[in-house]
Amino acid sequence: MPASPQPATSRPLNPRALYQDVAERLRQQIFNREIEPGAWIDEQKLALEFGISRTPLREALKVLAVEGLVTMKLRRGAYVTEMSTADVAQVYHLMALLESDAAGHVAALGSDAQIAELQALHDRLEKQVRQRDVFFDTNEQFHLKLLELAGNRWSAQIVADLRKVMKLNRHLSLFKQGRLAESLAEHRAVMAAIAARNPDEATRRMRAHFDNGLAAASA
Repeated sequence: MPASPQPATSRPLNPRALYQDVAERLRQQIFNREIEPGAWIDEQKLALEFGISRTPLREALKVLAVEGLVTMKLRRGAYVTEMSTADVAQVYHLMALLESDAAGHVAALGSDAQIAELQALHDRLEKQVRQRDVFFDTNEQFHLKLLELAGNRWSAQIVADLRKVMKLNRHLSLFKQGRLAESLAEHRAVMAAIAARNPDEATRRMRAHFDNGLAAASA
């Protein structure tokens, strides 16, 4: 008599799939410009480098294609996605809509503890303005935390994916001379509006932050 199926709750969890680890490694190579935007991805070379077969590599590429980091071309393989001027403008537009809405929501409805969380991240930015790479990381944490506190998981997921794609942009606004200080001043105004419980001002200031970022990226 065959054994009865093991209850789902008692089955051991599967370890992280190999293709997910490969996807993360490739993602970091792309973000670090080890594989440049527009570059063809040499599957055979990477499979040898990672010590894996091409099957998990191809599964990983599918993951990155869904995220927009990789473009798959029929019979030509995969390329790291290149961001056009129009792509950058469209991404900034979407992020401005979603994050300005989140800023207004948190200003109106956020708890004191939630606003204190944002303030703590902003305070770190104030100390990191001369440390570009660290500033980038904290800046992203601030924006993602704002979306988390707004409580719309769909907006948070969309923006998280858009921020991955924005790392492909060769002309990131924060690379511009003086832009870190300007960005910090804009963050300061957003944070002040949220702390003052002024949703209209918080929305306006966050929208202006993205408008200025796009202008810097397009210059």
